[in-house]
Amino acid sequence: MSYTILLVEDNPHIMEINHEALEMSDYRVLEARDGRACMLRLQENDIDLIVLDIMLPDADGLALCRQIKARYDIPILFLSALGENAQIIEGLRAGGDDYLPKPYDIGVLLARIEARLRSAGRKKRFLSHAGLRLDTVKQTAYFADSDLLLTQKEFLILLTLLQNPHRVVDREALFSAVWGAAPGDDLSALHTTVSRLNKKLDGAKAPLRVAFQRGEGYALEDI
Repeated sequence: MSYTILLVEDNPHIMEINHEALEMSDYRVLEARDGRACMLRLQENDIDLIVLDIMLPDADGLALCRQIKARYDIPILFLSALGENAQIIEGLRAGGDDYLPKPYDIGVLLARIEARLRSAGRKKRFLSHAGLRLDTVKQTAYFADSDLLLTQKEFLILLTLLQNPHRVVDREALFSAVWGAAPGDDLSALHTTVSRLNKKLDGAKAPLRVAFQRGEGYALEDI
């Protein structure tokens, strides 16, 4: 699995070094030079971890961290020239998952990133794809920050398909996952619920559809 790391850093030299080191470690790397670009990257991409500089030209990194954590369940590793204990504590209390003072060894940065990804991978509250974001605790789904207002069964269908990317889920298996029982010969409830779900995705202009593969089952497809 290739993880996507977002580097939020306004120092071009540090950005270049970190970008190269991460790519050599087989990570997909995206860049943002300021807070505005950071939020745009988050809206347009599925990010697994953010390396965030506290001192940005257009934003306070601590406030930006709080803003990100309010919307996304993504680990944040702070980088900062401010390395006093009080500043580290402030960063962690703002929602940061780790804090690495500058200057730092690139090997230590890579090890910290690996550890945070390993920890985050154990349980993810939020799942995202193509601008769609699911909260598995509240059972809500958002696209472009708009609540899709899904019913529980609509949400469970979307969740099941999102957990099986690029795969067709058998109709009977999908019914059992959502309704908790075997469908017997009547799959009409599944077909009706999928139809309602697609109308809500259409209404939100989400670039996704639940597609039926005749004789096989359902899959989540990008459009």
